[in-house]
Amino acid sequence: MKGLVIKCPRNIFTVKKMDNSDYPQSNIFYECRIKGKVLKTEKRCYNPLAPGDIVDFEESARGKGMILALEPRRNLFKRFNRKGRMTQILAANIDQVICVTSPAQPPFRPRFIDRVLVQAEASGVNAIIVLNKSDCIDADYQENGIAGRLADYQRIGYKLITVSAKSGEGIEELRSLVRKRLSVFTGQSGVGKSSLINILLPNAQRRTGALNEKYNRGNHITVLSELLESGTEEAIYIIDTPGVRQLVPDGFAAEDTALYMKEFAYPALQCAFGLSCTHTNEAGCSIRDSVESGTIHPDRYESYRRIRIELLDKESYT
Repeated sequence: MKGLVIKCPRNIFTVKKMDNSDYPQSNIFYECRIKGKVLKTEKRCYNPLAPGDIVDFEESARGKGMILALEPRRNLFKRFNRKGRMTQILAANIDQVICVTSPAQPPFRPRFIDRVLVQAEASGVNAIIVLNKSDCIDADYQENGIAGRLADYQRIGYKLITVSAKSGEGIEELRSLVRKRLSVFTGQSGVGKSSLINILLPNAQRRTGALNEKYNRGNHITVLSELLESGTEEAIYIIDTPGVRQLVPDGFAAEDTALYMKEFAYPALQCAFGLSCTHTNEAGCSIRDSVESGTIHPDRYESYRRIRIELLDKESYT
């Protein structure tokens, strides 16, 4: 039988039996383990399977099964797990990434957004930025440059929508964007990701929590990725991922970072120093010239520098 992986707690996989449609319409679930305990994959990963994976499995007992093989993946959304020092797959076979952020409570974090966007580009999927908690927008929104940073994301080609799980603003637009697509929701702890999912999928009943007042950041409530669905003709499929404070991109070399930043790609290819240029200290570098001319936002360039350093550090011990 073929099945869709729903969640993967401690290498026990919840698999939903598939029919002939893109997503399974049955409500038959199996608790599965990997037959032989080892699954052939392209490389060693922190977790062998993730929500969105399609597998071949066989029934071993009532409601239980053994996973025999993994179907080829269209794409992966992943990160580098520093603790395990290897790739951690967050979702597979997705249509888009929804990056949820907030203007305050917790504070706006463009560095995190940039990492999500880079990983989405490396995965070959579209990314949408969702600014939740529009009811928290105040004078700091303009004074601290948040509005300018968000406008720059739009300038370089990313869709941005403003919503509020509290007031309902923008929810219908968000609903239209996720309908009939498999979307992975990601964001830092406390930005309201679970609250938005509960509105889009009332049966999801995702746990929500208050901010840590001392540090003005969220507490980890969602602890593992899980595929959730509407179960209606609306056909909304969402992979909810754990809130994280930092995301280290994975799947490409440090020297290729610029190729996965939309506005960097063209000047990188035009650079007089070629693809060997680090775009950090070379005189006459096209990317550095683009920063000076305003084509590339200085904050985006700073994100590039930091991501590149992180990837160099990762490469040194993997």
